[in-house]
Amino acid sequence: MAKKKEKKAGKHMKKSELAERMITFFQMRPNEAFAAKQLFRNLNLTTHPLKMLCMDILDEMVEDAFLQVVEHGHYKFNDHGLIMTGTFQRKSNGKNSFIPDDGGEAIFIAERKSGHAMNGDKVKVVLCAKRKRRMLEGEVIEVIERANDTFVGTLKVEKYYAFLLTENKMLANDIFIPKDKLKNGKNGDKAVVKIIEWPEEAKNPIGQVVDILGQAGDNTTEMHAILAEYGLPYIYPKHVEAAAEKISDVITPEDYAEREDFRDITTFTIDPKDAKDFDDALSIRLLKPGLWEVGVHIADVTHYVKEGSCIDKEAEKRATSVYLVDRTIPMLPERLCNLLCSLRPNEEKLAYSAIFEMNDKAEVKNSRIVKTVIKSDRRFTYEEAQAIIETGEGEYKEEILQLNKLAQILRANRMAHGAIDFDRVEVRFEIDETGKPLNVYFKESKEANKLIEEFMLLANRTVAERIGKVPKNKKAKVFPYRIHDLPDPDKLENLNWFVNRFGYKIRTSGSKSEVSKSINKLLAAIKNKKEQNLIEMVSLKAMQKAKYSTHNIGHYGLAFDYYTHFTSPIRRFPDMMVHRLLSRYLAGGRTAQEAKYEDLCDHSSEMEQIAANAERASIKYKQVEFMSERMGQEFDGTISGVTEWGLYVEINENKCEGMIPMRELDDDYYDFDEKSYCLTGRRYHKKYSLGDPIRIKVVRANLERKQLDFALVE
Repeated sequence: MAKKKEKKAGKHMKKSELAERMITFFQMRPNEAFAAKQLFRNLNLTTHPLKMLCMDILDEMVEDAFLQVVEHGHYKFNDHGLIMTGTFQRKSNGKNSFIPDDGGEAIFIAERKSGHAMNGDKVKVVLCAKRKRRMLEGEVIEVIERANDTFVGTLKVEKYYAFLLTENKMLANDIFIPKDKLKNGKNGDKAVVKIIEWPEEAKNPIGQVVDILGQAGDNTTEMHAILAEYGLPYIYPKHVEAAAEKISDVITPEDYAEREDFRDITTFTIDPKDAKDFDDALSIRLLKPGLWEVGVHIADVTHYVKEGSCIDKEAEKRATSVYLVDRTIPMLPERLCNLLCSLRPNEEKLAYSAIFEMNDKAEVKNSRIVKTVIKSDRRFTYEEAQAIIETGEGEYKEEILQLNKLAQILRANRMAHGAIDFDRVEVRFEIDETGKPLNVYFKESKEANKLIEEFMLLANRTVAERIGKVPKNKKAKVFPYRIHDLPDPDKLENLNWFVNRFGYKIRTSGSKSEVSKSINKLLAAIKNKKEQNLIEMVSLKAMQKAKYSTHNIGHYGLAFDYYTHFTSPIRRFPDMMVHRLLSRYLAGGRTAQEAKYEDLCDHSSEMEQIAANAERASIKYKQVEFMSERMGQEFDGTISGVTEWGLYVEINENKCEGMIPMRELDDDYYDFDEKSYCLTGRRYHKKYSLGDPIRIKVVRANLERKQLDFALVE
């Protein structure tokens, strides 16, 4: 009877009583996080009113910073002390935030309380007293470590002093430069400046010029400025180039003796028309009816670049070649990347090769990984190889057509296993000798590109399997893998919700291959439709980024359990690591040190991302430069982004993107719906959504900021 009464009382609990129980519950479990449903169960809240009351209290507890919301809507006791360390994030709109080291919610830092902190700085913050119904705020009390102390900008030189004017939104103030720290810089020069101090009472940091890049507006100056802005090198160290000049190009009798000889087997390269560094070549011959030998030959870079040498250290630091719109900033000195290692036609070259015996169904019957000597018979551009595939005519047509047949089967098998078919169109520029963009064109991946891609994927996968695939009771040796994690479930839900508006749907749960096959079905369905580019862009955002790691989790996008990068050692440092460890392990060597290689993997992943950002910045610069000659012209476009400060629009005919700022939408007051990617007018209910067609006029082109401003054409 007493039990029955207690249960009944639980149904009509007062708010104060439930809040007390919830406080005790969380304080007893300070390190655990709970979803609302788990709380209902643990606190025996069985009725709808009690559950709603609990949700109200949860909101208030989060508001009062008693609880924090951690991932996937779980609630956790907020055990932050008064002083915390973490990362300062500067926002261009002044809404700076602090990300605590131990996770948890971001904390707002007002500009006046930012203590001269710059974006990415490691800082110590004191929490301010919490005001009712207001977000938690903090104040920077110490900058522990600067994330960045060099900046790129334009010099403004006055009679007694100078400033570096930066377009860097992450630096709130221009940098003051004393006259004796100018390094002969002149007014209007682009320069790299290092901050040397920032006195507490001073509004501006004080800096000194590290390098003068040249006059603003000059093409080479602007490209070097982009590299400097991302902390990337724009000149090659002289001592490293000198070391490369001393490397012998003679292939010795010992080299021939320890390698397989492929010089008399039909071999060729297929590359972009402007390529100089030929990393890879393919050979093919018929062994017997229905059995082909295909060789994937990769430049043997580590034969020339010895571990620990100054060339190796420079390559490790750079980690990748950087491809800007009009130039390549190579990872290796030019003598190595364009001459010694490059698999140029009619020259004997040293290679590291994956040799496959394949039947007509593209089934690999046998494979081996060996050092070789090759001699490429012909250098094809992608366009030349494509013409042979399309017409069936041309030099080495039998070999190219047979390789294409095998590649198409390999590709079909990969897709059947759940690989995701992202085929993005890339924007390219036709430029004159001064770097001025004359025309925009689009680079599409055709059969010739896919032929090369499939055999490179096969070689990379085979090398990864050779080292990583070991019997169940054995531990695989340390090796750098190229890994790609499963998509975030929440992002997949958002993607599904977004594509529903266009009449499509995807699976957001189920096995890995079921989800990826449904994404492929979506990508196939949108081919050549007006929403293709947009849905591909949103789909890509739902994916994780591929990276390097010694901890193999497979590659989701390619549907491979084992994958690495072996095929581009001229332009990627991870491939050089793979070549060295592969040689060591094939010779029976002991496993490498995991911590060392994991650090190198992390560094390579980070440099790859920085290089991609710099490449995007150079494309953006050329787009703005191209459109600056089209001021006042009207274009049809598509809304490619919706934010609280305006609409991003991509012009259909040339893919140049600009913004219609909020001030241009002055016919109404608009509300921003983050989940629906749309702006809706309060009075007239006019709606601007992601993917909508729109007509714009070009009104401003700011090269310094790499920004285009558009106006709406009604």
